[in-house]
Amino acid sequence: MMTRTKLISRKLAVGALLAIVPVLMGGEASAARIENHVAEFAGIDKITGRITKFDVYLNETVQYGALQVTPKVCYSRDDTEVQKIDGFVEVDEITLDRKIRRIFSGWMFADSPGLNAVEHPIYDVWLTGCKQTSDVPAPAAKAAK
Repeated sequence: MMTRTKLISRKLAVGALLAIVPVLMGGEASAARIENHVAEFAGIDKITGRITKFDVYLNETVQYGALQVTPKVCYSRDDTEVQKIDGFVEVDEITLDRKIRRIFSGWMFADSPGLNAVEHPIYDVWLTGCKQTSDVPAPAAKAAK
């Protein structure tokens, strides 16, 4: 016959084990981020209403109108996970007196383009995706590697 203390100890051990099992069986699992080499953007010229899509290699700068867009990182998830695409981007504006002024430095999220999109009186720019390669030729330094 089991004593009351042993019975309580056994129930506590079983309860603790049952609390841990869901976590071990795949509760909140974090998907590994995939580091990509190219960030995909879309931009709109508010004067003409024209939307342009463009690719930018990481740590390279592309000029879109009066803006210079430079992605620093671009992450996605593998195909088995819900896609969460995010990137750290810096955007500078070339002013009328030819000075460069940083107007955005931060994270952009493709699934929430309005959250951290670049808003400018004439141009808006937002992240739409990340990928490993692009049809755009790689910069000379990256092509040599």
